[in-house]
Formats: sequence, C-alpha cells, structure tokens
Amino acid sequence: MFSQENFTKHTVSKGENITIIAKKYGVKPKAIIEANPNSPKILKLHSVLLIPTTQQTVLTPTRENVIPVVNPSTHEVLAKETLWGISKKYKVAVDDLKKANPIIETEGLKPGQQINIPSNAVVISDKPTTYADDLKTKIQPQTEDVEVSREVLPKETKYKIAKEFGITVAELEKQNPEIKAKLPVGYILKIKTSKEKADVFNASKPAEEIKNTLNKPVEIAQTAEINSDSTTVYKFSNSSELIEQLVGQATDNIGVRYRSGGTSKAGFDCSGLMCSTFGNFDIKLPRTSIEQSRIGLKIEPEQAQKGDLIFFKTNGRRQINHVGMVIEVLEDEIKFVHASTHGGVMISSTKEGYYQRNFSQVNRVLQ
Repeated sequence: MFSQENFTKHTVSKGENITIIAKKYGVKPKAIIEANPNSPKILKLHSVLLIPTTQQTVLTPTRENVIPVVNPSTHEVLAKETLWGISKKYKVAVDDLKKANPIIETEGLKPGQQINIPSNAVVISDKPTTYADDLKTKIQPQTEDVEVSREVLPKETKYKIAKEFGITVAELEKQNPEIKAKLPVGYILKIKTSKEKADVFNASKPAEEIKNTLNKPVEIAQTAEINSDSTTVYKFSNSSELIEQLVGQATDNIGVRYRSGGTSKAGFDCSGLMCSTFGNFDIKLPRTSIEQSRIGLKIEPEQAQKGDLIFFKTNGRRQINHVGMVIEVLEDEIKFVHASTHGGVMISSTKEGYYQRNFSQVNRVLQ
C-alpha cells in the first residue's frame, strides 16, 4: 500500500533491526531513530515504529511485495554453534561476520544472540509478487547449473578437478558417488557447474586434448615420502583455498560415530578422520596420531592457523594419543574438529578444561 503522509507505521517482525527496516523503506537508520526517540536500542517484537517518508511515494512492505530473502540478514545463535559453522551455512567469510558484528570480538558468541549476516539482497520490490513467485524464488538458484562430462586424466586429483569447476571435493563426490573410494583414470565424471565455468571448460577442450598428448599433467603439490621424525611440509600454490576445503571436508563428517580403526563415514577414530580428510586431496598422512605428530613443523599455540594439526595426551597417557584439525583461532582459544570416543566427530575447544589440561602441541603440515 502507498502513503503520501509524513510518516508511515511499521510493525516490528522477528529478526528485524533498525538497519533492516531502513533498507526496506529506502531511508537512513538515523532518520528512523530520530523519528522514534523513545524506542529502545533492541526493538521489541510487534512494537510499532514511525518511518519518515521522502518526497517520493514510499512503498510499504506487505506480503504481496516483499521478496523472500534467500540469504537472511540476521541469525539467532544456537547452543554450541561456532562462527565457522555460521559462515559455512550462509556462505560468507568469518572475517566479514566479525566486521558486521564487532561485539563478537570482545564478547564472543552467545546462545540466543542475534547477529547480522552481510547481505546485498533486495527485500522490497515495486512489483507485487504472488505466492507462486515466492516459492519459485526460494527453491530455484539465481543461476541455472549446467552439466558437463569430464574425463579423469593420469595423476589428477579430486581437489584439482573440483577447483576447476568452482565446487568442493564433497560436492564432486556427491555428484559422482563412484569416486568416493578412488579416482579411476579414464572415468567420465558428470559435473554440474555454472554456465560460465562450463563455457570455459568447453572452449578449452581442443587445446587441452593437444596439451595432454604432449605433456604429463602437473601435480598441484610438491610431495615427498614421509618418514618418522620428518619435517616434511606439503607446499601448495594456493594453500588458503585448499585449507578451506580441508576444513569443509572434515566438518562435513560432524555427527559420524566413533569407531576404533575407522576411516570412513561408517565410523572414524581421531587419526582415521585426519587420514581420510587429507587423503581426499591426495595427501597421505601416517596412520596413527603419534606418527602424525612427527611430521610437519611444530609451532607455538598462539601461531596456530586453520588446517594445522593439534595433538593431545589424554587419559593420563605419557605420549600423544589424540589428534584434531584446527578450524578456528580466537585470541586465547583454538577450536578443532576431531573424532571423540564419547561423541564421534565433533567440534571442541582448548577452552574446555579436559583439552586444556591434556594439550600437547600444534603442527603445520601445509604451507
């Protein structure tokens, strides 16, 4: 409905704040605050705000003209939820979440807390939409994916192929379940990707066919055999992207049960989870946690980064017997994904007394 008055009334809905409401009406947050001097900083559900109108006609949001936002502007923090988990859910960077919510840096995450999710979504449309339009917007992606056929060449890795099409290794395996165990040379992969990526792939086909008859495929990692007490570190041309995919691969297993000697979704033990995760990117780690603690470079805890391995001596043991992967580092806290005997694959923190007491070391195996 349209209003030509100086103010229009707005009833506060769940998850809304001044910034979100201002975007809906095309006004500045400061203008709404000045028009409602007695309103509390934290808006109450169903309270009414006066929204100042501009010289032009203002479109009041109704069920007919509000476009559903696929990427919500706010998120309510759940118990045991982490910044990493939220960033993954909404496909935004952890740093962007911190910038949008400065309070996180000082007070951390708390259950029930409402945090802002960076979004450029347009909420108000000057063209009314039907319920069918709403449903279509929710269930259809902005761009239609295209399926391409891709042959596996000698010495290629899942990571290299996934990177080529802008997807994760997990997505590649989901689209081609037959390659979960191994990547057979000559196998024809069916890959759904964006039209842009598909066009680039199809355009490069003739050149690639000529190149492959003349040259061997280039491996993305400079690897070496790993021996006990080795300081071998795997070097990658784009380690930050690989680390993000490693973390994603490991956290995708959250909820899988613990099984001694397990290295698959049927069950993992701690070192088995690491072997499986790194193995999906053709990086072979030793099988046990004590052996894994002898590779890479031992670093100080305050230097820890995502993708590092973190080790513990649990249950009164004198030597390392537990390992996890660092997924998030705060000022005085390290969060890691691991396979726990009592909870299966889960995320824990060095702030927890048990892991604080039994912490041993952090090793960097990628750079």
